[in-house]
Amino acid sequence: MTLIEALRQQAAACTELGSPFMGQLLGMLANTWRYDGPLGMFCDGFSGDIGPGGASLPLRLAGALHAVVLSGRDDNLRAVYPPATVDDETLARIVWQAIDRHSAFVTDWMGSAPQTNEVRRSAVLIAAAHYLAGRYKMPFVTSELGASAGLNLGWHRYGLTTPNGALGPENPVLTLSPEWQSGAPEAHDVHLAQRHGVDLNPLDPDDPDQALRLCSYLWPDQPTRMDLTRAAIAARTDVVDRSDAVDWLGQRLKQVPDGHLHLIYHTIAWQYFPNERQATGTAMIEAAGARAPHTAPIAWLSYEADGTAPGAALSLRLWPGNLRVSLGRADFHGRWIDWRPTQLT
Repeated sequence: MTLIEALRQQAAACTELGSPFMGQLLGMLANTWRYDGPLGMFCDGFSGDIGPGGASLPLRLAGALHAVVLSGRDDNLRAVYPPATVDDETLARIVWQAIDRHSAFVTDWMGSAPQTNEVRRSAVLIAAAHYLAGRYKMPFVTSELGASAGLNLGWHRYGLTTPNGALGPENPVLTLSPEWQSGAPEAHDVHLAQRHGVDLNPLDPDDPDQALRLCSYLWPDQPTRMDLTRAAIAARTDVVDRSDAVDWLGQRLKQVPDGHLHLIYHTIAWQYFPNERQATGTAMIEAAGARAPHTAPIAWLSYEADGTAPGAALSLRLWPGNLRVSLGRADFHGRWIDWRPTQLT
């Protein structure tokens, strides 16, 4: 995939995900791309899958530009960002001027993978937890891979509205209200005994520079996402471990006490793991699952793109038994959930 193709593909995806500004910005960059200069050289020299399903250079660039705006580095760029609306010609002129002025900042920013830590993805985690609680009458121990700032480690403190009523604590720190396109989970008693998360580059929202990185990947014309993120940051109590996720999980798999369900999960993060790490992690979880007794079951929840539209696949693997369950599909940002639990094997 070429960078122009990646920009256009991401522009279409952003428009579909309810961000006309991101669609305009990335589409304009595709139409006016310049191969010279530090940015062009950086992108030309990037190895691996640069598209939305891989390293996602378009989102990295959009995040860098939003960071320029949020940090107050460029008033001219800020003036063409939402809530303002401008034509493509004006947007192109101002954006490329900003890229030229801040080329070192932009290319340095793009050296790290996007870390959205989208709070609305916790809607799926809450729903899946109630599904699992109905199946396994025991407390949970959770391990989140690619946890970023840890905002989705706190899913047990969030409320979730469903057609069957509200799920979550009596006084949630925030409430998620996705569109339910089919069924909805039934309420069960969920007891979370222990939770931990890991990230290769965890973000600390108390650090202004790291908070900037976190917020920069929230799309400029979607203020609700920013509001939810700030509410989650204000209520945050979890610290994310800094480590390679697969190495870390190898230790976690040895630490879960008997009488607990070990829920391993990741939300739009697995694609950023190198292929070798994915293979090693999969083999490790499968081996642990093959050894798991009924008194210490393992559930592996994947909320990830699978090359099929719309949205992302919600997949569970359960041990003992090596069962595969499709929970349905969900929007990449948690706007909607198509809840259809189906045991496949």
